[in-house]
Amino acid sequence: MELFFKYLQYEKRFSPHTITSYQTDLCQFQEYLKEVYDLEDISQADHAIIRSWVVTLVQKDLDSRTIHRKIASLRSFFRFLVQQGKLERNPTLRIKAPKLAKKLPAFIEEDAFTQLLDQSEFSADYKGFRERLILELLYGTGMRLAELTNLKLADIHLASSTLKVLGKGNKERILPLNTSLATSLSQYLVKRQEAFPNNNSPFLFVTDKEAPLYPKYVYRVVKKYMSSVSTAVKNSPHVLRHSFATHLLNRGADLGAIKDLLGHASLAATQVYTHNSIEKLKAVFEKAHPKA
Repeated sequence: MELFFKYLQYEKRFSPHTITSYQTDLCQFQEYLKEVYDLEDISQADHAIIRSWVVTLVQKDLDSRTIHRKIASLRSFFRFLVQQGKLERNPTLRIKAPKLAKKLPAFIEEDAFTQLLDQSEFSADYKGFRERLILELLYGTGMRLAELTNLKLADIHLASSTLKVLGKGNKERILPLNTSLATSLSQYLVKRQEAFPNNNSPFLFVTDKEAPLYPKYVYRVVKKYMSSVSTAVKNSPHVLRHSFATHLLNRGADLGAIKDLLGHASLAATQVYTHNSIEKLKAVFEKAHPKA
């Protein structure tokens, strides 16, 4: 498995987050093999054993998307074993995953984010500027959580009002900064320098102990402020990314442009946002049309 994880990291260039998910899934399957079938080697698992594991996942009422990911992890690993000549055939090829429930991306209303910034009380110290900028960057650029925490000072180009992010598969993309966001960034950089004049960290965001920012901190910041303006069950950084894309589409932005801004590999991933726009159009129609 270690060889497989190195393959994902260096050849497939998967993100650390994705590799961690693969590790979790394979270790869980390995534990199932030991406990139920007294097998140590994953490569000994056949189609029937893998199917029985999928059944147990369904019985545990796991989300269908989670089960799909776990099956995909196994498929990739067994495909790797076939490529390495360790197995003759991939036993996961006949495994059928449960149907995916169609979920529309959660997002906040357009006025909610403005309300969040206007009504929230951010402290005048470095922490307050950091928290505000985290929210503004997530909503103002649509970047992913990992892209935010990995931002470097060298990635910020205030002269051209752009910043560079490193996305999935180590793909770089340039994102534009609106005037408000560029101003917030400038103010934050001044505050950062005042708070840590001798800090040599290359990262844009640092903790109070001058260490690189970690994902849980960003989750806490988003939940803290969004809970006051959003009734969404999951107030996460990704909701702000969804809001960014949905609001752009609602205001007539080209789907291809949104795809590039989000860093999606294909339009298929971006098209999910059109469903939110259609639902909004239906609501407007039903409210305004005399015959609706």
